[in-house]
Amino acid sequence: MAGRARRSVEVRREEILTTTVELLDKLGLASTRVADVAVALDVSPALVFYHFGTKDDLVAEAFAHAVERDLRRLERAANGTDPVDRLRRVLRLYGPTGRATGWRIWIDAWAVAQRDPNIRKVLKRLDHQWQDILRSVVDDGVASGDFTCPDPEATVARLSALVDGLSVAAVVHRTVTREQLRNWVAAQLAVELGVDVETLG
Repeated sequence: MAGRARRSVEVRREEILTTTVELLDKLGLASTRVADVAVALDVSPALVFYHFGTKDDLVAEAFAHAVERDLRRLERAANGTDPVDRLRRVLRLYGPTGRATGWRIWIDAWAVAQRDPNIRKVLKRLDHQWQDILRSVVDDGVASGDFTCPDPEATVARLSALVDGLSVAAVVHRTVTREQLRNWVAAQLAVELGVDVETLG
């Protein structure tokens, strides 16, 4: 009986996070209210507060929930023995794809993080996770001799900045297509890692 009760609480928590992510994408991090989440789920705001304590905690956890799904896919793509193939798979997934829900929320979080320490802390942790995934692929490629890279840390930092900037241009300004984003990132990585850009296509 107690086991079933605990599972029910977990399922409700997952439902709240999923619904909050949808609202964050639609309304933005700053504008989404606990009342909006409660209405969307047809529950009382008290139930939402029971699970998350405060609106800030709810928004921070929902933001992490959205981005961590993308990071889990990247981690799976980064598995394998061939560094070039692993890098190719990571590049296909990273950056705006599909509806780009995670990226819209991520970009919104950059603005909110300037004033919200909760979001800033989550954003920093998630950014480190992404960079760690890419860094592991680069390090393995350097160790195997597939990549030539004198400073993997700087390469990963430059690539992250490039993808972030191009993603804003693709998702917000729409001055860059997603195909251009992928091609330009691959071209820069080819230079950084000493590989033929055709191998990353």
